[in-house]
Amino acid sequence: MTFAIPLDDSRRLAALQRYQVRDASPSTTEDFGLLTDLAAQLCGVPYALITLVDAEQASVLACTGLALDTLPREHCYCSLAVLGQQATEIEDLAADPRTAHMPMTVSAPHLRMYSSVALTTPDGHAIGTLCVMDSRPGRLDAAQAHTLRRLAGQAMALLEARAGRQALRQAQAQLAELATTDELTGLHNRRSLLGKLSFEVARTRRFRTPLSALLIDLDGFKAVNERHGHDAGDLVLANVGRLVHENVRVIDLAGRYGGQEICVLLPNTPKEGALKLADNLRSKIAAQIHREAGRLLPVTASIGVGSFNHMDINDGDSLLRQAEQALARAKANGRDRVES
Repeated sequence: MTFAIPLDDSRRLAALQRYQVRDASPSTTEDFGLLTDLAAQLCGVPYALITLVDAEQASVLACTGLALDTLPREHCYCSLAVLGQQATEIEDLAADPRTAHMPMTVSAPHLRMYSSVALTTPDGHAIGTLCVMDSRPGRLDAAQAHTLRRLAGQAMALLEARAGRQALRQAQAQLAELATTDELTGLHNRRSLLGKLSFEVARTRRFRTPLSALLIDLDGFKAVNERHGHDAGDLVLANVGRLVHENVRVIDLAGRYGGQEICVLLPNTPKEGALKLADNLRSKIAAQIHREAGRLLPVTASIGVGSFNHMDINDGDSLLRQAEQALARAKANGRDRVES
């Protein structure tokens, strides 16, 4: 026997997504456990659970008297609670055709009594339960039922608070990304890049490790904007930004340095390695296809390489200045080339 699926189950499941926070803190988990301990004690039964019921299974957030993590939805008494009933009371699970066949009825712990209160969202969706159970038939008295309802309200309040903290963390992460990311290229913006440069310079000085920087300038970019419009120029910049991002290491830091200039910081990379990467990027940019309104927009890049030497090139300004001077030589010597 399986339970019927409510007609609005898709909306209920959508509401449930807000509360299925995967990174619950130990203190939050302890709070849920306190509620099940109180429910079992105040209702005079050995078992209590807080569950969330999704499309396939019931996830146990807290458990008293049993060791459970998840249950198939069709094996869980709590699936009854999402059928629209605010509370479910079964005096004898073995005598009820909906539950008599279930594993926890026919085998250990041989449950017989079940009482639950649905955990209901502010918009009226039952997403799970707080339930108490016993191995003997019976039912809660009025005072115990009232207590269980109040504890279920506390469980729902905890879920709301946990979901709110998760939403706040996500919003903060999005704001941090907006503050540090160039919208067009998806790379670090100039402010973020220079902040990372200060950090990398300090680390390089402390550990005496190599540090290099590439300064990439798109050849003829002004002509692209003048001939084809700024939308075409934005397309080229976005494509090149994505290419750079996909061809540097995780530890490297790429950012939009100026209008059509991209800077790549290369920690733990000596000049030889930086030159090799620069030439690889140069050839890939030259081969990249930019198509706008059916037109091909070929673009090349000139790249200047700067490297820390712990003598005259020993801070962020001198590193970037060396890369800028090398870039100017690449432009003067014919473009589509790398200089150091």
